[in-house]
Amino acid sequence: MKEYDVAIIGAGASGVFMAYEFAKLDKGIKVCMIDRGGPIEKRVCPIDGRKITSCIHCKTCAIMNGFGGAGGMSDGKYNITNSFGGDLYSHTGREEAIELMEYVDKVNLEMGGGDAKLYSTVSTDLKAEALRYDLHLLDAKVRHLGTDRNRQILQNIYDYVKDKIDIYFHEEVQKVEKNGDKFLLTTDRDTYSCKQTAIAAGRSGSKWISGVCEKFGIATKSNRVDIGVRVELPAAVFEHITSKVYESKIVFRTKKYGDLVRTFCMNPYGEVVNENTNGIITVNGHSYADPKLHTDNTNFALLVSNTFSEPFRDSNLYGESIAKLSNMLGGGVLVQRFGDLVAGRRTNDHRLSQGFLEPTLKATPGDLSLVIPKRQLDDIIEMIYALDKIAPGTANYDTLLYGVEVKFYNSKVSVDDHLETSVKGLYVLGDGSGVTHSLSQASASGVYAARIISEMY
Repeated sequence: MKEYDVAIIGAGASGVFMAYEFAKLDKGIKVCMIDRGGPIEKRVCPIDGRKITSCIHCKTCAIMNGFGGAGGMSDGKYNITNSFGGDLYSHTGREEAIELMEYVDKVNLEMGGGDAKLYSTVSTDLKAEALRYDLHLLDAKVRHLGTDRNRQILQNIYDYVKDKIDIYFHEEVQKVEKNGDKFLLTTDRDTYSCKQTAIAAGRSGSKWISGVCEKFGIATKSNRVDIGVRVELPAAVFEHITSKVYESKIVFRTKKYGDLVRTFCMNPYGEVVNENTNGIITVNGHSYADPKLHTDNTNFALLVSNTFSEPFRDSNLYGESIAKLSNMLGGGVLVQRFGDLVAGRRTNDHRLSQGFLEPTLKATPGDLSLVIPKRQLDDIIEMIYALDKIAPGTANYDTLLYGVEVKFYNSKVSVDDHLETSVKGLYVLGDGSGVTHSLSQASASGVYAARIISEMY
């Protein structure tokens, strides 16, 4: 059995920054981190660069697990704001939440972020133009690191912490038990004893976290699930917006149903990619700092929020069912031209080849109306026409829609203002807690909890 003061379960954004803060404070606290994935340099999807388009279901997904978590393979956008990305501020206070996110930003720059530009969405002209069409641009500062630079930053953080805390890769925590005033963690390789446990298992660990909460009687509350598509179009269409704010978080309330639709994860000159969540293939987007890796396209998600009331509580199961339907029909991700969708006809290989836009992801041409429920699809179509008013060309016939994009949110775990559960010494951080939904807030939660625990020593 291995003895520690603190064990961090999961090496995602919150776990990484918790480990960094412990290492920086250097108070002699004996800390370990356990993750079922591998170090950043070994996180390579086996189908990358091959003609295989469907997941081969590795035992441990390199996209979702390992040092840096799912965020480690993202395009590295850190939104410094309380307006979206979670409600960490409800535990820390608004000012401290922003200070924590700015601290994370400073660390990223010191660890290799270099001259990564900081954008601001506080653009009076753009906000005013959007409001003319009932589109609401949310305020935030955005630091875009890029997928390539993001990986290097994580490697540098790993090099900084590896000699100060013990990191165990390719180990999966199977049981968390309380033994007196300590916790016993059983993995598939060893047993660990610790005074405090921080669960930072992220989105991919949602079901496992729910099981731990059920075992200890920790209250949870069903969260929402966002369902939509990833839009790909010529970069020139959004150039006048992305050159100013890079990522525009635009929210629209549809006239037909009164539902909220929002843009998410905008990637100027980027590429559309597959994402694997617990064996379900969805779609995402990347963009790079290196201009040599730029494409001629911009992509972003359009997401419709779905929150369920009694008796149905499993919002993630609903999202999974829709994603599975897409996988069943297309063997993975489906792609459809906007013009074909509006005309009520399926996109096939021939029609796709006739378009003026070159897709950046090899997906199966198909009909999204057979996958996405009518209400959500109507919302998405209405939003595209609204965006076309501030970015003419969004509603072009050849605009590509990839589906489905699903953003799963963990059930919200009941934690106090220290992110500690009703079980003394057991903390739940980051996206796994349901408190945060973004890289910046998840990372900030790790720093916050590390400082609180360090005060005990």
